[in-house]
Order: sequence, then structure tokens, then C-alpha cells
Amino acid sequence: MRERDTSEGVVGGAVDGMVEGEPQARDESAAPTAKRRASRKKAGAKPAKKKAKKKAKKAASKPLARAGLLAPVVEDEAWHEPPRTREEVGAWVLAHLGVRLAPGGPLEYVSHAFLAGVSEVDEAGDGRQAASPEVHAQAKQGSIDCVVWAHRGGGKTFLGAVATVLDLVFRPGIEVRILGGSMEQSKRMHACLRALLSPRADGTGPAGMVARVGEKSIVMRNGARVELLAQSEKSVRGTRVQRLRCDEVDLFKSEVWEAAQLVTRSKRCGRFIVRASVECLSTMHNVGGVMERVVEECQRGTRTLFRWGIVQSLEKCDEAHACTSEAGDCPLLPECGGSAKREEACGHVTIDDAISMKRRVALRTWKSEMLCDRPRREGLVLEEFDFGTHVVQGEPWAEGEASRRWVYGMDFGFRAPTVVLVGVVVARAEEHAGGGDVLYIVDEWVRERLVLGEHIRAISGGEHGGLGPWPRCEWIGVDPAGHATNDQTGKSAIAMLREAGLVVKTPRRSIEDGLNLLRARLLPADSGSAPRLFIHARCTHLLTSVQRYRYGEGSERHVALKDGNDHAVDALRYLVNGLERKGAGMRGY
Repeated sequence: MRERDTSEGVVGGAVDGMVEGEPQARDESAAPTAKRRASRKKAGAKPAKKKAKKKAKKAASKPLARAGLLAPVVEDEAWHEPPRTREEVGAWVLAHLGVRLAPGGPLEYVSHAFLAGVSEVDEAGDGRQAASPEVHAQAKQGSIDCVVWAHRGGGKTFLGAVATVLDLVFRPGIEVRILGGSMEQSKRMHACLRALLSPRADGTGPAGMVARVGEKSIVMRNGARVELLAQSEKSVRGTRVQRLRCDEVDLFKSEVWEAAQLVTRSKRCGRFIVRASVECLSTMHNVGGVMERVVEECQRGTRTLFRWGIVQSLEKCDEAHACTSEAGDCPLLPECGGSAKREEACGHVTIDDAISMKRRVALRTWKSEMLCDRPRREGLVLEEFDFGTHVVQGEPWAEGEASRRWVYGMDFGFRAPTVVLVGVVVARAEEHAGGGDVLYIVDEWVRERLVLGEHIRAISGGEHGGLGPWPRCEWIGVDPAGHATNDQTGKSAIAMLREAGLVVKTPRRSIEDGLNLLRARLLPADSGSAPRLFIHARCTHLLTSVQRYRYGEGSERHVALKDGNDHAVDALRYLVNGLERKGAGMRGY
């Protein structure tokens, strides 16, 4: 390995940024003409000096950016031959960065980020996989784009920096950008990069490959470069890079996240062809936030998900902590189950710290922030809804000999979608879990920019289908506002439904009273009573709306938001209002 002059100050100090043997920047400010002197005298010397300094800095950086294929400074095999398997990635990171990657999520993510989507070009120009077959197969099953959903303090930012170091060392000329939920978040990853690239006491590590470290960038001697981006559309849109690593995605503005999806570009980096990718690393704080939407994309196969909670980040548990003892069970036993006692446990969170954190917070915060169970549910309108409990498959409503009634609920719209829900009410025996009827929502019709006649034909089972074939409904519950006369047709929406032979119910009840009826069906106050409202898995629009429908903040904290998730819930509310004919708040039909 070639020795480097220690006066360069690779980390934490200014580096002149010039690769050994390259020409120095030409002095652009020498011998100004008389015209320039007059202009400078008029404008003042300070702007001219600033301009000259900017030109010199730009000229000095040009050699590093040239084609991205500068000769590597070191010839050691550790920097020439990259790891090609998951195990080799873990071994290289341990040997040269001093970091032990925990098996499972952390190791899986770093190896995927470095190996997936990369092919090697030999002298004949034929491409071959740079990764092992198992990593390549994993990437094909999911996507090169990946998502890291991990707990608070789970090492997401640090592991993103580890993956970035691998890219910088082994992909000459690669362009990496770090986009954080805030500039402070981006700077945290930059600090991790500086630490990983700093000289080690034993003389190992990739510090000798660093050419320049700036406040918001790091440039390697092989032309690879990483920079920080501010979270703004202007900053993102001017970018064309091979790797975009987005940290704390749940803090992103939706428009910035959308703009970020179009900034990547594949490129040949040395002897490797690197397919461009977008990575996002975050906890999941908010229902309906960017991170929740991204995780849903993973379920559709458009991104690869890596997920771990605090159990996977625990250190190896010593004999000072017993799973069970005369004093009682370990507070972490329900989550850990003794897994931290295994030899392979090598996380960075101490057992004592994990126990202390669990004792400080509410159970729902612990499940959301530390177990990555689900996003926090504060502010949800229908917090009682649970996907595992209230979502059904198959046709449970068809079982047994109980009577069945088919009823619909409808929310009118045009620019916003019109939503029609198909429900079947099944009478339940009085002796079973409190008795009463059970409502199953079995199908949905969600369309924008269609006139009411189109929806009526779909409801009636006409040429558009879409709702069936289901039995004709006994009645349909709609918004009482449908009594208003349309200026163009001279008829009300309810009148048109009745002309089509449909029985219409328009029970008048406040929004909150109607929501309370939904809550009572989802989670009855009597602990001995079973839920009385279920939704079939095919009703994806309704399921999304129920899980994201929330109250506003500040002065609007008691008002449900009209953010697009209200339409399907309104249709459900009108349907349930029609079922509950008796009770407070009912003023008639």
C-alpha cells in the first residue's frame, strides 16, 4: 500500500483536492485589464475576490470529476477485488472498517445495497454478475430499490454510511447523494462517513483513498463522490446519480419524495455497470405518511424491504440477566424470547438500555418505535380497527343457515371518487358472543368523473359490472345531502336512485354519532362481545381509508380531515346508519 503524506488531513481538515501528478489550477485573477480595474473599483474588490476564489475551486475539482476513472492510489487487493457474497461483505466490513454487521436485517441490507444490480464487464465486453447467485436471485424477486424499516436507534444512518463506503471504494466514479428528512439528518450520515474513512490506529482502512472532505461532500481519489442534499424540489431535481440514499423518509414532504424518484441514472463505474437505485431508511412514525406508503409498495414487489426491531439490535446477553428468575421474568422476554443469549447475537444496544427504554414509554409507542409493529395510531379516527382482526378472506358470510340481507352504502362524488360499498348482514344467534347481527363489507366500487347514471347501472348489475355479481340490495344508505336538486338535471341524486328502483335510506345523524356506531361494531365495550363489522381483503380502497382516516392537529384536533380518506368511510357510515334505526341522534328517514 502506498504511503500517504499525513499532512493532507483526510478527515476533519482541509485537503487541497488534487490527485498526485495532476496540474494545478490556473490563476484566473492575474493581471486585470484597465476595464476590469474600473469595474472592480466600481463594484468593490470583495465580490471580485470571491468570484476568483470560486473559479479556482471549480478548476481544482475538474480533474477529479473527469470521467470517473482515475487510477486507484493503492494497489492492495483489499481495495481492488470487491466482496462478492453476503459473507464476504460482512468479513470485509469487519476487517477494514471494524464494524460487525449483525446477521439478518443489517447484513442483508448492506450486502443488497452493494451487490444487487451490479454486473462486471470483462475485457471482451461481456457482462457477468458481480454478486453471488443468491444475492442476485434476491434482487430479482424483489427490487434493487430497497427500504430499511428499523427501530429508533437501530443503526439505519450508520449502516447507510457503511454501504456508501463500499460504493465509494469499489465503484470508481460512482455518484452517491444523501437526502435526509432534514439537513441535520443528512449531516449525521456525513459524520458517520467521516468516522469510517478516518485513519485507523493499525494503519488499515480506506483513509488513503480519500482525496477531499468538505462540509457537505467527500471525494475519493478514484473519482467516486458523495454529497448531501437539502430537502427541496430544486435541490433534488438537478441531480443525476447512481445511488440516492434517503434517510428518515417519514419526515419527507410528499412532493420532494416524488421528485426524488426521477433523479437516478445507471452508469459504468470502472469495470462495473451499476444500475441506479433509490434507498429509503426510516422508522414509521405516522399513519398515512411517506414511509407507510413506501412499505406498501414493498408488498407489491416494487421495492425490497429490510425490517428489524430492537431484538435484532441487542448485544449478547450475559449471565447478569436471566430470562426467568424468582424475582420475575426479564422485561424483554416477550419480545426477545431468549434470542439475545445465542452466540451470534452481536447488536449495539445494551440489555440494560433496552429495559430502561421499555419502562419509560407506553406500550403503543414501544410497539411502533422499537418493535416496528405498526405506525403510531394517535389521532386516528377509527383506532379500534385492527387488520388482523377485522379483515377476512373467503366467504365467511355464506357459512351456516343464518338469514342474510344485502345492503349498500354510497358516498357521492365526481372529481373526488364516488364510493359504493356492498354489505351483507348476517343474523347471529343470541347465545353467541352477545348476539346481534354481523356486517361484512364484501366489495367496493370506486370511480372518479362518472355521472350518477353510470354508478346506478353498476349498482343494478348492468353492463359495467364491477360490484358483483351480487344479489340486488334491499336498500342503499346515502348522504342526506343527496336530496339537493341538481341545477342541470333538475332532479336530486336520491330521486334518480329511486327512479332506478332502488330503496334509499338517508338517516340523519351527526358525523361523530355515526363514527361511534362504527367503533361499537369494531370493538364493543362489552369485552365478552365479538366484533360485528368485518371487511373483505379485496376492498383495498376502504381498508386504506379506514387505517388512514384521522383528525387534524391544533385547533382542528377534533375534526376529521377531508384528505381523500373520508369518502369510503362516509359510505360505510351511511350504511351502518341505515342499520341502526334506533338510538340517540336519530331524527328520521
